[in-house]
Amino acid sequence: MTNQQLAMLTAHEARDLLDKREVSSVELTEASLERIDQVEDRVGAFVTVTRDVALEQAKQADQCIARGDAAPLTGVPMQLKDVICTEGIRTTCSSKMLESFVPPYDATVTERLYRAGAVLVGKGNMDEFAMGSSTENSAFFPTHNPWDLNRVPGGSSGGPAASVAAGECFYSLGSDTGGSIRQPGALCGVVGMKPTYGLVSRFGLVAFASSLDQIGPLTRDVRDCATVLNAIAGHDPRDSTSIEYDPPDYTASLQTDLKGLRIGVPKEYFVEGMEPGVEQATRDAITVLEGLGAETGEVSLPSTPYALAVYYIIAPSECSANLARYDGVKYGFSAQEADSMWDALEKTRQEGFGPEVKRRIMLGTYALSAGYYDAFYLKAQRVRTLIRREYEEVFGEFDALVTATSPSVAFELGSKTDDPMQMYLNDVLTLPANIAGIPGISVPAGLSNGLPVGLQILGKHLGEETMLRVAYAFEQATNFRATHGDAPL
Repeated sequence: MTNQQLAMLTAHEARDLLDKREVSSVELTEASLERIDQVEDRVGAFVTVTRDVALEQAKQADQCIARGDAAPLTGVPMQLKDVICTEGIRTTCSSKMLESFVPPYDATVTERLYRAGAVLVGKGNMDEFAMGSSTENSAFFPTHNPWDLNRVPGGSSGGPAASVAAGECFYSLGSDTGGSIRQPGALCGVVGMKPTYGLVSRFGLVAFASSLDQIGPLTRDVRDCATVLNAIAGHDPRDSTSIEYDPPDYTASLQTDLKGLRIGVPKEYFVEGMEPGVEQATRDAITVLEGLGAETGEVSLPSTPYALAVYYIIAPSECSANLARYDGVKYGFSAQEADSMWDALEKTRQEGFGPEVKRRIMLGTYALSAGYYDAFYLKAQRVRTLIRREYEEVFGEFDALVTATSPSVAFELGSKTDDPMQMYLNDVLTLPANIAGIPGISVPAGLSNGLPVGLQILGKHLGEETMLRVAYAFEQATNFRATHGDAPL
């Protein structure tokens, strides 16, 4: 098997080879690093490549395997979105503000993956501070979609999604505040999952909107997604929003039979402007699920049209509070040429933040300001409660919901950068799940005009097992990779 063939395996396929001693972790890691060398100048999925760290971790993994002490992810190369803290390795959030920031500690998810024997090959490029839907807002360079290098990979976890699609790593962790794992997963033809809010610790995740942010996996298939979730889920006393819950073995829920399940199809999710190819792929997917034994029915979530407005009040409001800490005093970028302390603070934020981050800080500060708090932020929180209750009511009747992940396939680089509203509309199908705190997963559902389409499956609160069961059954029935192949890069 060539290095390129090795690099394109799923994590569980790599695990089988490692267990049979047909390949070593060092060889797998070298295959990933070679693949990075081959394609990274065209894809731009990495802010930092941790070559020496990866090879040392791979050697340690091989020792664990030799002792018979290997976990499912031991020795398998992975990437972390550059918003997740890594001790001794810079964590930039793809921002000039944190370009040289090296955390003194690991995030909880980083610790858990290290304990599982994972091998870190680098940190993934992203929209600055996770604010964007295309990874064009990175302060360093845009990421390109491996299916078409002239198109975006989605965002904000565009680097993680593109790196998995391009074979530069076997899986990655992203963060999802309004669709930032699922949307790039859909656009890059990989699996992307946002767990229930609080199921995965946010300790060590650089905050954007604290009541919405959640860490989750991007993988080549659903089995890998369940395996990674097993490694990172669970209560963390260092995260005050972490749920006290003992997660099950999510791989045990993977079945190909959907008999007895009721799946709802929200009519509001077939939005105006949805590309015909995306709508057709979604309706074809519903037919597949019916063929697997599921009973489907149309449902209504009437507050869905207000979710976009709610999100773009709550998320910027929380962002304006969270990003107030970047003042150039304790850490991060600091403007040196200033006449006073206040002038230095102002210039630090002017020069350190990019345009989209500044836009959201201003939106949030306005929404929280005296005289507008009740009219905007408080009203948005009330509508948020309505959205959550509507989901709860629907899940009283249905086990899962299915929708398209994105209303379009990957769009051309630069085509929406001058129109923030059009960019924001890319998240219209994903952000309601963040508002309600429920889990969602995107799985490949075919191609439209030669580009991947994602099917989104939503589960009830802590309903990951059923959600993964539906995703796995659909994946096995359609076999996207066998039918369409990997990204043609």
